[in-house]
Amino acid sequence: MTDALLARIADALDRIAPPPPAPADLAAAPAYVWDGRSVRAVDPFAPVDYALLSGIDAQKQALLDNTRRHAAGHAAHDALLWGARGTGKSAAVAAVVGHVQGQGQDIALMQCAIDELASLPALFTLLRTTARPFILFLDDLGFDGEGGGQARALRSLLQGGTAARPANVRLYVTSNRRHIVPRNLAEQDDPINPRDVIDDKMALSDRFGLSLGFHAIDQDAYVAIVRGYADRLGLAFDPLEAIRWATQRGSRSGRVAWQYVVELAGRNGLSV
Repeated sequence: MTDALLARIADALDRIAPPPPAPADLAAAPAYVWDGRSVRAVDPFAPVDYALLSGIDAQKQALLDNTRRHAAGHAAHDALLWGARGTGKSAAVAAVVGHVQGQGQDIALMQCAIDELASLPALFTLLRTTARPFILFLDDLGFDGEGGGQARALRSLLQGGTAARPANVRLYVTSNRRHIVPRNLAEQDDPINPRDVIDDKMALSDRFGLSLGFHAIDQDAYVAIVRGYADRLGLAFDPLEAIRWATQRGSRSGRVAWQYVVELAGRNGLSV
């Protein structure tokens, strides 16, 4: 095959290959997604109304206060939101950012998939080009098995080193575990410094200055959450039916309460 033919093939491949996406304007959108290579703007950004989040008043207020400080350029913490599934951790992050934006403060949400952690130094390099405050959102983070190396890498990004997050970025991380990595007896089977193995893994959760627990709720709290949602939307409901809805799903949580209210709204010809 001649060099000329190879050149023509290369030119043809260049023509049919999709062009690289245009760089997103980091000052324009309320929210973005980082895919490990580039940033994509999310528009429209439509989080749950902050006032609609029920049963987590203390947690969402603490997160709101911290986010306001960061948006204002004041000292603020990286935050770990941990606890039972469906209790509003992810919804709280988006709702708080949306609420702060609605009050006129300039801040943006940047979501990164947990399988793209290795690309975070590149994202931090990009975010250093702007003074705009960002919340970097890592949803449902957890390290099993050989994840200790990833945990250590993330820990170094949170504090110290040339690749550490820039001053205009704070990390908000959700996890089903308080310490992100599992704690079990198997960790103590390491023949060399078993206590050091456990301490090394738990050191990541210690890097978060704000740690907020989202806990499983009892039946009365579940019904109260349903009532708060229903009253806000002007819907009547039967508490016993709401309880049966949760029983059928094997879970009582803010997520299940909202799903029941969506069902109610649909029956009444409303959109939510």
